[in-house]
Amino acid sequence: MLVETFPVGPLGCNCSIIADPDSGLAIVVDPGGEFEKIRGELEARDLRAHAIVHTHTHIDHVGATAPLQTWSGAEAHIHEADRFLYDMLPIQAAMLGIPEPEKCDMRGTLTDDFSIRAGKIELGVLHTPGHTPGSVSFLVDVDGEPCLFSGDTLFRGGIGRTDLWGGDHGQIVRSLETRLLSLDDGTRVVPGHGPESSIAVERRTNPFLQGLG
Repeated sequence: MLVETFPVGPLGCNCSIIADPDSGLAIVVDPGGEFEKIRGELEARDLRAHAIVHTHTHIDHVGATAPLQTWSGAEAHIHEADRFLYDMLPIQAAMLGIPEPEKCDMRGTLTDDFSIRAGKIELGVLHTPGHTPGSVSFLVDVDGEPCLFSGDTLFRGGIGRTDLWGGDHGQIVRSLETRLLSLDDGTRVVPGHGPESSIAVERRTNPFLQGLG
């Protein structure tokens, strides 16, 4: 299985392509901007986007979803609790001083323990609210090793902010303690921004996680 992660958009959102090379099918996580860059990564590997999934609907994580969906025909998925934020894209764009992205069809299917399949890929959903009400993390087996796409819930050395629309510090702490820190220490962590880590490293060194789990 292939996992390719690269920053996109003005805030450097980590967009990830999870692909099954045998079938040529891929799941795209958080296409936050730069559609041409994302398309180029898919075309270079002869992959087809089968599904588009979002850890949450802040503008820097959904900015290229519409053109990617138009080009690929893939269904796009969010947690329904974040739809209000998607409807607020004009306000989000104005706040950041960036152009408002085109909107597209978003299915509110990313409920807790839901899964999306693409070839041999089975991407599991963990509802991890706090950064936003509908924040989710994705868990997938990559050649026998668990890999977590934590969005803006967990970063290397940090956690997501909770002072924006619908943010809740108590919720994010519960999500971290009951959902993410319950994962195996060997779980690879691909956050929504910045470098990768692991559950073991974050459990040991992340100052926001001390005393949890």
